[in-house]
Amino acid sequence: MNQQIVIIIFEVVVLAFAFSLHEAAHAWMASRCGDQTARMLGRVTLNPMKHLDPIGSVVMPGLALLYHWPLFGWAKPTPVTPRNFRNYKRDDILVILAGPASNLLAATVALVLMLVLKHTSGLGEQSLVTAIALAFGQTGVPTDGLPQLFPIALLLYFVILINLSLFVFNLLPFPPLDGSRILRHFLPYKMGQMYDRIGMFGLLLIMLIGGRMMGWALYPALNAFNSVLLSM
Repeated sequence: MNQQIVIIIFEVVVLAFAFSLHEAAHAWMASRCGDQTARMLGRVTLNPMKHLDPIGSVVMPGLALLYHWPLFGWAKPTPVTPRNFRNYKRDDILVILAGPASNLLAATVALVLMLVLKHTSGLGEQSLVTAIALAFGQTGVPTDGLPQLFPIALLLYFVILINLSLFVFNLLPFPPLDGSRILRHFLPYKMGQMYDRIGMFGLLLIMLIGGRMMGWALYPALNAFNSVLLSM
C-alpha cells in the first residue's frame, strides 16, 4: 500500500480515537461527580459514532488532509448539567480537566509501549527516527529494511503526536476550549463578565494567536517525549 495512504489512515484512526477518548472522559467524570446526562445519552463510550461531529470530525479533517493543512477538527461537545454536581466549582473543573488529561494519558501509554517495542523487538533507533519524520510529514523517507513491527511504532507515534496536540490545544484560554472554562472559574466577577463577552471572538483569537501559543507548549512537550523515546 502507498506510504501516504497508510499515513492518512493512521492519522484518521488516531484522531477519531483521540476525540472519542476526550469526550468519553468528560462524560465519565461528569457521571462520577453526580451528573448522569452524558451517561444516559450513551457518551461514556469509545465508540466514535457517539462522539464524532459531521463537520468537525469528518469535513474539516478531510479538508486538512486534502490540502495538507495541519490536522484540525472537533467532536460533539459532551452535554453536562452542572446543577447536578455535588460541588459545582470543584466538579466542573474536574469534568473539564478529564478530557485533556485523557489525551495526555494516551500519549504517555503510547510512549511506554514504544519503549517496550524498542527493547523487546529489535526496533532500533533508526526506526524511531523514521517514525517521527513520517509523522511530521517529511516526504521521501526510506522505510526499506525496517523491522516488521515498524507500522505499529508509527501508529503509536501518531497516538503521541495527536493526543499531545489535543492536550495542549484544549488547554488554550480561548472560548470555547476547555482552558477557557477552567480560567473562568478563577476570575473575579467583573473580570469574568468581561471575559464572557469575548466568547464570540474566541475562534478568531484561536486563528490569530492560538497556533503560536500552542507551539510554545507543544514543542517542549514533544521534545521531552522524543528525548525519552530516543535515550532510554
